Amino acid sequence: MPQKEKWDPEMAEFPPHRKRFILASDFDQTLSFNDSGFVLGELLGIPSSEYERKITGMAKLNLVQQGGELAYLLLHDPEFKKVRREHLYEAGKRVRLKPNIKALYEFLSNEVEGFHFDFYVISAGPVEIIRSALEGIIPPDHIYGTEFEFNAKGEIQRILHVTAGYGKVAAVDTLLEEMKVGPDRLVYVGDGSSDIHVMLHVNRRDGYTIAVSENRYLAPIAKRSILSENALAILIPILEDVAGWDSMAIRNVFEAKGFLIQQWDKVQTDLLTIIPHNEIPAAEPEGVVASE
Repeated sequence: MPQKEKWDPEMAEFPPHRKRFILASDFDQTLSFNDSGFVLGELLGIPSSEYERKITGMAKLNLVQQGGELAYLLLHDPEFKKVRREHLYEAGKRVRLKPNIKALYEFLSNEVEGFHFDFYVISAGPVEIIRSALEGIIPPDHIYGTEFEFNAKGEIQRILHVTAGYGKVAAVDTLLEEMKVGPDRLVYVGDGSSDIHVMLHVNRRDGYTIAVSENRYLAPIAKRSILSENALAILIPILEDVAGWDSMAIRNVFEAKGFLIQQWDKVQTDLLTIIPHNEIPAAEPEGVVASE
């Protein structure tokens, strides 16, 4: 294969023969195997069951935007208020990442002929945790997360910005504006309910959305779903649907990079709940007035 021209992100001008896209990805359980809140809780000695109880309670009350539960706990919960900046950094180092995120980043930057994808991470988690977890993999200025103001003792004093729910919509719109990229050149990848707002927004503006979970609310919204424990799997729908590659070309490039696609099953899933007719409540007859 002829050597492709490499694009230097520091160049002032973008090569005119390459289509420029933004790939925006969630972090927790999209690029990682676990939730940042659970990792931070374990660091503080808080059982996973207790953290789960706290965030479930907030979700039932609709107290905060979905994905913003940890930010609320860090500011208001007695057990989490003792967190310092160094705890967030240490928690990031304990996050279990999916393999080959760096390979995914480099491939999308330089290896898709005729395309360049600027890779950004947009997460509701504390930005210190995400930047620590992805240190040396993705540049820190390509990572957006919840930001806090700390006092002189390193304690969290207030929330500056929460990238949860509609906050993710604002983040992708800011990226599009700053980079002068059209909304149809945006690819968003996510896994949970906190990604619903942004996926609906991206779809409405002719962008492309990928779900990496079987979340019952997210999967029907996303244009493609991909399930894998390897971050490189995100390439599959991008190469097929955005770059127009066929499956053989995708398999060949994976093998050329030292990877084998061992199993690739394409399925369509319909979610149904079926109950016997006699369990359906009888409808009240209309227009009947009860006699006294």
